[in-house]
Amino acid sequence: MSAAVPVVSTIPELRAYVRERRAAGERIGLVPTMGALHEGHLSLVETVQRRADRVIATIFVNPAQFGPGEDFAKYPRTLAADLDRLASVRADLAFAPSVADIYPEGFATRVEMDGPAKAGLEDRFRPTHFCGVATVVTKLLNQAQADVAVFGEKDFQQLLVIRRLARDLDIATEIVAAPTRREADGLAMSSRNVYLSAEDRRRAPALFRALSQAARRIATGEEIGHVMSEAAEAVASAGFDIDYLEARHAETLERVVTQGDGPVRLLAAARLGATRLIDTLAVET
Repeated sequence: MSAAVPVVSTIPELRAYVRERRAAGERIGLVPTMGALHEGHLSLVETVQRRADRVIATIFVNPAQFGPGEDFAKYPRTLAADLDRLASVRADLAFAPSVADIYPEGFATRVEMDGPAKAGLEDRFRPTHFCGVATVVTKLLNQAQADVAVFGEKDFQQLLVIRRLARDLDIATEIVAAPTRREADGLAMSSRNVYLSAEDRRRAPALFRALSQAARRIATGEEIGHVMSEAAEAVASAGFDIDYLEARHAETLERVVTQGDGPVRLLAAARLGATRLIDTLAVET
């Protein structure tokens, strides 16, 4: 049995751990999560372990990134199981603060962003989301002072937002991307997959299949607009309600018309029943 992962819940405790490890000459890695951990999260820990001596995983369901009517209240909270999973991959510390620890009484600061945070993708449907993400990630990076932090590519717009805020705010932590982990049928791993009914779970891989086919076709030179239109038809035919399914520049998230417009990334968000799934694929050249 793996040794239990130590847990701290306050910022002074976290900083004391970091000071102690730095005094020993060790590099610190950070894996920010909202808990309900799955194999995708554990792969983030394993990615950081190749770059740092100690890995801190944060577990905090951030209310600031949930909009009105979203699933903050019912978002799965599974701390005991999360700690067991972190122990299985030998994470070194879990930071599990309360809302009051992160947003104490009188908290009055938000991180507002343009650039990749205003690309007309997630921000079009969740207009307050990236302010909440940017604020909490800025705080976590400041609190941990880690050498490296890893974020999954599945939340691709979020990844670019975090890279931009670290650059713009002169945060020294290296931001590393980890590839999306998938189920055997291609569905991107997500804490929200537990919300899918049995029938919706059967349909869910259609999103990845459509993106995969579209990426292959674009890579062979087919016209992007036509390919993406047919991909959207395939996803809708599988029972999804599409928020967006688009080809964008992989570094700026600007719209692209041809492959010559830059490296191309496909991004999608769509709903099956009450469950909203997101996915992304690079167009390989």
